[in-house]
Amino acid sequence: MHLTTEPETLGELIADCADIPPALHAPAGREARLPAPRPRPWTVDEACHAQVADLDAYV
Repeated sequence: MHLTTEPETLGELIADCADIPPALHAPAGREARLPAPRPRPWTVDEACHAQVADLDAYV
């Protein structure tokens, strides 16, 4: 693993990744997962509201 330079080829990148100490790997049988993103609540702002002409007639 080269600590002073970035890998310049795919082979160097693979070799660098292969040198990761086992203690830093996820435990066997358990994949590291990111939490699922939560959707933002849907809201209508004034700009969106202003796009509908005669909105009061529909409400």
